[in-house]
Amino acid sequence: MNRHRGIAAILSVLYMGLGQLYNRQFVKGLFLMAVNAAALFYFIPNLGKAIWGVVTLGTKTQGFEIVNKVTVRVEGDHSIYLLISGLITLFVFAIYLVIYIMNIRDAYRTGALRDKGEQPADFKKSWAHLTGRNFPYLMLAIPAIGVLFLTIMPIIFMVMLAFTNYASPNHIPPKALVDWVGFETFANLLTLKTWSRTFFSVFTWTIIWAVIATATTYFGGILVALLVESKGVRFKKLWRTIFILPYAIPQLISLLVMRNLFNGQFGPINQYLSYFGLGKLPWLTDPIWAKVTVIIVNMWVGIPVSMVLIMGILTAIPKDMYEAADVDGATGFQKFKIITLPFILFSTGPVLIMQFAGNINNFNVIFLLTNGDPVNGKYQFAGSTDLLVTWLYKLTLNNSQFNMSSAIGIIIFLIVASLSIWSYRRSKAYKEEDMIQ
Repeated sequence: MNRHRGIAAILSVLYMGLGQLYNRQFVKGLFLMAVNAAALFYFIPNLGKAIWGVVTLGTKTQGFEIVNKVTVRVEGDHSIYLLISGLITLFVFAIYLVIYIMNIRDAYRTGALRDKGEQPADFKKSWAHLTGRNFPYLMLAIPAIGVLFLTIMPIIFMVMLAFTNYASPNHIPPKALVDWVGFETFANLLTLKTWSRTFFSVFTWTIIWAVIATATTYFGGILVALLVESKGVRFKKLWRTIFILPYAIPQLISLLVMRNLFNGQFGPINQYLSYFGLGKLPWLTDPIWAKVTVIIVNMWVGIPVSMVLIMGILTAIPKDMYEAADVDGATGFQKFKIITLPFILFSTGPVLIMQFAGNINNFNVIFLLTNGDPVNGKYQFAGSTDLLVTWLYKLTLNNSQFNMSSAIGIIIFLIVASLSIWSYRRSKAYKEEDMIQ
C-alpha cells in the first residue's frame, strides 16, 4: 500500500532527484540531480579542507628557504582566510543539506499521492505552484540567503575570533598563525590588571552615560513638547520648526561644529566666557568637563527626537479626560501626573528602552566630538570618554587587538540584550497590551 512513497524516499536519500524521476517528475528530477552533481563537485575537494581549516587554523607559517643559493619566500597558511573560507563552505553545505532534506520530503509526499491513486504534478503544475502559492517563499529565500552570509556569518566569525589569540604583534598572519585559546581572552580582559582596569572603568562610564543621556533627552523632550503645546503659547509652528532644526541638520555636521565651538583655545564659547571675565573652561581636555560636554551636546541633538515623538502622543490623549479632571478641580501638575505622564510612558516604554540600548552604542557623539579623549595613561588603548563601542573601534582599527575587541563585542551584545529584554518585560506596554484596545 505504501510502496511508492517508501521507494521514492529511499531513492532520494541515495541521490538527490532519483525519487522525483521514480515519481515521473522528470524535469524536477533532472534539475535536482544536476544540483546534486554540482554540489558534489564542489564539496568533495573543499569540505574536508574547510573543516581542517576551521579546526586547526593552519599548520604552516610563512618563511624563507634557500633554493639553488637563492632565498625564496615560502607561502604559509593564513589562519583568518582559512577561517573565513571554511565558514563560507560550511554555510553552503548547510544550505545543501536543507535542500537535500526538502528533496526527500518532496519525493515521499509525491509517492504518497501515487499510493492513493492520484497522479503526481507535472512540470506545468509544479511551476504554477512554485510561482503562485509558494512565490512569497521563493522571493524571501533571496534576502534570507543575503542575511545568512552578510549578517549571521560575520557575527559568528566575530564570536569565533574572541576564542583565538588573533592580536598584534605576535599573532598576525601570514607571518604567524592564529590559535584557538578558549576563554583565555575573556579571562585576560577581566583579570589582567592592565585590561581589567580599563574594562571596568569604561564599562562604568558607559552605563552612567547611557542612563544620563537617555534620561536627559527623554525628559527634556517631554518638557519642550509640553511647553510648545501649552494653551498660552503662540506661534506653535514656529517653535516646532526652531526646535526640530538640530534634528534636521545631519548629525555629522552638528557634532563637528560643536567640537569647534567647545575648543578650549579658539572656540567661540570660551571666547565669550573670557570676554565676560569668566575665564576659559577645559571643555574637551579635562576628563570631567569632557564628559559633561558630551552629555550637553547629546541633549542638543537628542531632545528634538523625543520632542517630536511626545507631541504625537499628546495629540492622541482624549480631551474629555482633561475636562473631567478640571471638573474635579485638579491642578495642572495633578493632570500631568495622573493623565499625561502615564500615557506618555505607556506609549514610549519600548522606545525608551531602544534609546537606552542605542546610547550604550552611541558611537557618533563620542567619536566625532572627543574621539574618546582626553588620553588616560591608566587605560589600555582607551581615553577618558571612550564607551565600550569606541574602545572596541580603537582596538580593532588602531591597535589590531582583534580577539579582545571581539570579546568586548560579545559582552556589549549580552549587556544590551539582557537589559532590553528585562526592561521591556517589566514595562506596562508589555504587561498591559490590551490597555488601548
